[in-house]
Amino acid sequence: MQQEIRFATFNLLNLGPVGAKLYDNLEPCTDAQFEAKVNWTARQIDLLDADVIGFQEIFSQDILKLVLSRTANYRDATHVGFDADPACERPTPTVALVSRLPLAATAVCYTTFPDGVAMPAGSRDADRFARPVLHAQVVVSATLTVDVLVVHLKSKRPDYRTGDTSDDSLLYALACLRSLVRRGTEAVALRVLLSNLHRDTRRPCVLLGDFNDVADAVTTGIVIGAGAPLGERLFDAYQLQRRPDYLGHVGFSSMHDGQYTTIDHILVSEEFNADLPHAIGEVVDVIYLNDHLVLGVPEASDHGQVLARIRLFDLAPPFTAADL
Repeated sequence: MQQEIRFATFNLLNLGPVGAKLYDNLEPCTDAQFEAKVNWTARQIDLLDADVIGFQEIFSQDILKLVLSRTANYRDATHVGFDADPACERPTPTVALVSRLPLAATAVCYTTFPDGVAMPAGSRDADRFARPVLHAQVVVSATLTVDVLVVHLKSKRPDYRTGDTSDDSLLYALACLRSLVRRGTEAVALRVLLSNLHRDTRRPCVLLGDFNDVADAVTTGIVIGAGAPLGERLFDAYQLQRRPDYLGHVGFSSMHDGQYTTIDHILVSEEFNADLPHAIGEVVDVIYLNDHLVLGVPEASDHGQVLARIRLFDLAPPFTAADL
């Protein structure tokens, strides 16, 4: 069993075919733009060099396969993901997982909310995630399997009703509220899924994704499981890292309207929290790949990538000051 396991999350920014009309306000990409995006994405994946990567904003899993074929280190990796139903009224992005470690079983896609969770009456798609959640069982060794989930919660983009515009401040506020309600409901649904999974498997868990909110937001706190029994809670890998964060001032994954924030997170279960008695490993550090945001690389994603390095205890002692 390898001593260090590396997990990453990567929002790909509308990865789809050439000429596809993904959004009304977005022009289809040209052949040249497509090639540049595919090649940049492949290089960035190799740079991450993670054992397991969760991806978001995929409009075609076949295009992700093309990207992987252009990497140096992931051509033979396991890729799991599901395209949206082609019968949908409009294209819908999905998530995926790529692993250089084997999987213990077929990956599962959670489309609908667990029983007892639903959006308010009259809401569109009141019983389901906007982007289904992906769950895979990653085999780290003969004695260790980790549940890995990939998520993409609802964005803060206003959810307008037909005919509404941002010209009316009240309509804009109500549209923002609808987006918040959906993201909050998805967070509750995800929390129920995580609690059920813990009770059913008792396996370590890692959650990778775009939460569309910061780590201390109410919605993220719901996913983490604030108030839940200790065994069911998750922890922000960034807060757990043992190595001092000398570059904390540049640790961000999103840059919008001049604001630098982190909305892409890696959450881990108690087994990777070195301060807890059942820990089998620890988060050594969390690294953000975000130079492309500052440089404005046109073919790049509009998100930084987040990488967490986890050291397992059975092959190495806990991280100490002597390792600095």
